[in-house]
Amino acid sequence: MPVAESHPSRVAAPRLVWVAIVLALAWAAWPAPGAAQDMQSLDSISEAAINALGAGDAQSAEAVLAHSLRLRRCQQPLQAVATGPTTAQVRCDDSPGWKLYVPVRVRREAEVVVLRSPAAAGVPITADQLVVQRRDIGAEGGATFVDPATLVGRVPSRAMGPGVVPTEDDLSLGTPLRRGDPVVLVSRTGGVEVRMPGRALGPAQAGGRIGVENVSSRRVLRGRLVAEGVVELLP
Repeated sequence: MPVAESHPSRVAAPRLVWVAIVLALAWAAWPAPGAAQDMQSLDSISEAAINALGAGDAQSAEAVLAHSLRLRRCQQPLQAVATGPTTAQVRCDDSPGWKLYVPVRVRREAEVVVLRSPAAAGVPITADQLVVQRRDIGAEGGATFVDPATLVGRVPSRAMGPGVVPTEDDLSLGTPLRRGDPVVLVSRTGGVEVRMPGRALGPAQAGGRIGVENVSSRRVLRGRLVAEGVVELLP
């Protein structure tokens, strides 16, 4: 009776194929050597953002970055610039490069001047409206004040409530106009500038619009307060 011949090679072949597939899948899932080194470290991005905001001396400063963030490692020093009181743009100038906006939580406590009572826009601040308190000023966008005397007589450009920490950005530049104040009217047409005496018909802050009267012609005009006592007429 004929005996069937066995072929070990034919039986082993499918097994070798499966082994090869398993090894290939395992290799694909394993991180490539040096992959982590090719990514920009989150610590370096965080440090660049914090330094751009000048928050290195704050009580605490934390850049808000997603742990899943993956960016190619920059071959040159990172560039960073503050785009707000608590935000910085960090970029890599490689070609191709990348950039991102990084929020930063900053806590910086200091003794600063705080409003004790409301301050109306256009009305000079008085000493009894001010008090010195310890506050977190990490999110303040402008320069704060430490001496109440430096704020007395300054004019708010916007209304502010009790507890607000006034900054230089909240105050008007120059003396505000009041109704009846004499002004210089400036008219510019075709490169020719004409100046004439006028009178303010209402209050105005620096940069604000105001009604004025030409003293000579008695005409009522509209203009913008561009400097102390100077109103540029609107077309």
